[in-house]
Amino acid sequence: MEQIAAAHAFATLGHPDRLAVFRLLMRFAPRGVRPTEIAQTLGFKPNTLSHHLADLTAAGLVGVERQGRSLHYSVALDRAQALIGYLALDVGRGRPDLLGPLAPPLAAPGDRPLATRTVLFLCSGNSARSLFAEALLRDLGQGRFTAYSAGTRPARGPNPMALEVLRRNDHDVSGLRSKSIHEFQDPGAPIMDFVFTVCDTAAAEECPPWPGQPITGHWGLPDPVKVQGTDAEKALAFAQTYAAMRRRIAAFVALPLASLDRLALQTSVDALSQD
Repeated sequence: MEQIAAAHAFATLGHPDRLAVFRLLMRFAPRGVRPTEIAQTLGFKPNTLSHHLADLTAAGLVGVERQGRSLHYSVALDRAQALIGYLALDVGRGRPDLLGPLAPPLAAPGDRPLATRTVLFLCSGNSARSLFAEALLRDLGQGRFTAYSAGTRPARGPNPMALEVLRRNDHDVSGLRSKSIHEFQDPGAPIMDFVFTVCDTAAAEECPPWPGQPITGHWGLPDPVKVQGTDAEKALAFAQTYAAMRRRIAAFVALPLASLDRLALQTSVDALSQD
């Protein structure tokens, strides 16, 4: 990245509100987010957000795509990569004492048995979608993964309809419970290899970086708990959410983790959100 372009990008991100927008979009990357969702999450007025998005787009840091009647804004990952590379390699001259904290030595995918792979699924209530994912990975993974789930604002317990769907599909639900994300941020908590958000609310939450730099992904699905209608319509929503999650988990466990580097893993994880 040239110095003038880098200076423009840094100046754009120098405003705290524009930086907040950029950080939020990074948590959804590579998917796009509608302006209404950004404004609601960050508490910005629509006209204020519009100015920030225009500035970020002009700096090449954010792209916009029309999907139907809605605009979706997403991070320009190639531009973000160039900016980070400029700061680390050009300005920082690639000094190991600067780069070490950014890329601590990590075991290569093939250096550890797959049974040690730990995966955390996050949503807001930890009452349906993330519990589906936890149970599915535990069972479809056939002992190669340790699966956890948690909520940013956990419900009092698993949704009864979610438990019924799991029982009907022969999953053991005896150990499932709604848990707080804080259980996995305390000292002594398991070090995660993968962290997935499975609802938009969780992806928008302000969470600190995870120790060990896990591969992260956003697998947002509609919340069946919010579906209105008859009991049959609600049950159908839970069944459809379970089926969608099962497809993603099945594809995830089929990945050749032992032969993929971090970049290939991240690309594969991102692709699984596109079904």
